[in-house]
Amino acid sequence: KHEQIWNIPNILTFSRLIAAPVVGYLVLHDQHAWALGLFAYAGITDLLDGWIARRWKLQTVVGSVVDPMADKLLMAILVGSLAAKGALPAPLAIIIFGRDASLAIAAIYYRYASLPSPKTLARYWDFSLPSAEVHPTTVSKWNTFLQLVLIGFTLLLPILDALPPPEPSDPATTKPPTEEPAPRPPTAAHVSDVTSATGAAWHRNRDTAVLSLQVLVGATTLWSGFSYAFLRNAVTILGDNEALKKKQGVRGRMVILVSFAAVCAAA
Repeated sequence: KHEQIWNIPNILTFSRLIAAPVVGYLVLHDQHAWALGLFAYAGITDLLDGWIARRWKLQTVVGSVVDPMADKLLMAILVGSLAAKGALPAPLAIIIFGRDASLAIAAIYYRYASLPSPKTLARYWDFSLPSAEVHPTTVSKWNTFLQLVLIGFTLLLPILDALPPPEPSDPATTKPPTEEPAPRPPTAAHVSDVTSATGAAWHRNRDTAVLSLQVLVGATTLWSGFSYAFLRNAVTILGDNEALKKKQGVRGRMVILVSFAAVCAAA
């Protein structure tokens, strides 16, 4: 049975697929403001398409597959481009890539194994023929949120660093109380010291926040990846043959477990 896949939620989802490589190009060419704006668009449409689908009952199986696919493609391109620019550590990028690659390999298997006969190439890529449904785990949803926060903050940092430092107030322009002598105007050296101290404090706090986010994202990425390997309800295979569905589910989870464990060892 074919689904009607061309509706507003799915169109928004496909627009995120198109936006993903554009964001990566902007990051690599140091167009941080444009990259952040397009990243914000992707985040807004990600929330909007799900709300519209639920509100007007426009959920489709293709949407349940392509929506996380668009999210992962965007994250993969952003993680890769930011790591290439030195804004993200390589081990974290490897873990994120590894989890998504493991899920992608498992998705290829699930699609082929669950597709009703005849298993042709045309039918394999015909997403209006649903054969399996993906149900994101709770930790996976949190991991996606934390990744979005980390990526957004990392994109924002170059914009903030490019802003001129705040100028200290000039006591000479402030009318002092009558009983106290007017303070001397700050010297150039004093202004430089204040600016340097403010900048150093900002960089320390910034680096601490970034490191904390990176550790949290790394931990939840590991947890999320292995949750798909051990939770049976993360993927639902459609069909009536329960024994075959159980066997296909076990094999799919083993694909995730082995591939993701290998990636973690490499990282």
